[in-house]
Amino acid sequence: MSRTSAPPPTDAPAPAPAADSALTHGLKQRHLSMIALGGVIGAGLFVGSGAGIAAAGPSIVIAYGISGLLVMFVMRMLGEMSAANPASGSFSVHAERAIGPWAGFTAGWSFWVLLCVAVGLEGIGAAQIVTGWLPGTPEWAWVALFMVIFLGTNLAAVKNFGEFEFWFAALKVIAITLFLVLGLLAILGVLPGTDSPGTSNLTGDGGFMPNGSEGLIIGLLASVFAYGGLETVTIAAAESENPVQGVAKAVRTAMWRIAVFYIGSMAVIVTLVPWDDPKVAEVGPFYAMLDHLGISGAAEIMNVVILVALLSAMNANIYGSSRMACSLVARGQGPKLLGKVSSGVPRNAVLASSVFGFLCVLLSYWRPDDVFPWLLNMIGAVILVVWIFIAVSQLILRRRTERETPDRLVVRMWLFPGLTIAALAAMTGIFVLMLRQPDTRDQLLATGLLTAVLIVIGVVRQKRAERRAPARN
Repeated sequence: MSRTSAPPPTDAPAPAPAADSALTHGLKQRHLSMIALGGVIGAGLFVGSGAGIAAAGPSIVIAYGISGLLVMFVMRMLGEMSAANPASGSFSVHAERAIGPWAGFTAGWSFWVLLCVAVGLEGIGAAQIVTGWLPGTPEWAWVALFMVIFLGTNLAAVKNFGEFEFWFAALKVIAITLFLVLGLLAILGVLPGTDSPGTSNLTGDGGFMPNGSEGLIIGLLASVFAYGGLETVTIAAAESENPVQGVAKAVRTAMWRIAVFYIGSMAVIVTLVPWDDPKVAEVGPFYAMLDHLGISGAAEIMNVVILVALLSAMNANIYGSSRMACSLVARGQGPKLLGKVSSGVPRNAVLASSVFGFLCVLLSYWRPDDVFPWLLNMIGAVILVVWIFIAVSQLILRRRTERETPDRLVVRMWLFPGLTIAALAAMTGIFVLMLRQPDTRDQLLATGLLTAVLIVIGVVRQKRAERRAPARN
């Protein structure tokens, strides 16, 4: 059961982190809605899905369905906690309240590292597209230009970030909608110049699962990590006009967004294009489908769409990482310098996040054979670690909220606690599958090392804080 808005609280509101009180509420509902809508449409969908299709064949639809269901559960859990206690630190704040400061420290800083490295990767990807249009121009200069633009955007008022994301997301939504419409028309055989393929691509050439269960597993692992970025909307909600209603609306629409954009796209692609078409993995499944339909300029159309997706992700990740860092510092979990808020913006945190991201770009040039690949492996499974913290936190906080402030349960996780426990079991299963695959085993081990280091640091900091507390009293 859930409600659109919370009733008047019967007791004092839960205290928000100090940083949140200094941040402004400059994001309008239209910003938050479009951030939530566009957040699921990233470069991972447009490009990364090709490897999954090449491995799983038509059964990639099942892979995306399974992982999409897991993501829906995670978003529902996160939405429940964020609507009850909106905070710019999102799941890090919830983990600290539920488990302890060490958990908030680990979840928050691991996510910060993930976002900062992602900023660098997205900058490199965007620069490669532009240098393809303008050969001879240096990639690093384009990355620097993009960094400067989004640094300026995020250093200004939060509404500037919201406006950029609103229009970026609008372009992505229009592009994916047109793609799906064209695909459906082609499947029905009513698109001029095309014949309906029927089910030939779904059942022929090896069948629905041409590479068996192993191919499906590889496709499943590829699909899980394509969903990263959905968490940003709960971070942004803390700076919106109505955080509770904003989170509730975003979470409730997550199901159809995932079903339409991800699962729907995969179903259209594998119905129209043979799964073993080399173009699917080499240049991306969306380009492969447009080219298959004879759409002139398909490559350039997809390059523009992918560039928009990459720039949108850069903007959102600089925003998300800076707010996470600011929230951590406000809770005594990081260097105080990063927590300074000026005119409602954590400018030092924005600068630090951007500098770290640009450093990752430089590492891709300086140490492309050792340090940079290690850095990529280190963040490979961070999103799964974050999801586990979300699920465990929700298990604990749901019961606490029901006892203390039940009116705050504006969004409720379905079939609690059964589905939460099932989601945790599924995440554990994904870890096991990652250990079985050589390509993902190194990622899991490197992420495990990062997580272990952060846990140790977090526990030591927590113990020291506990020892100092009696002395102050």
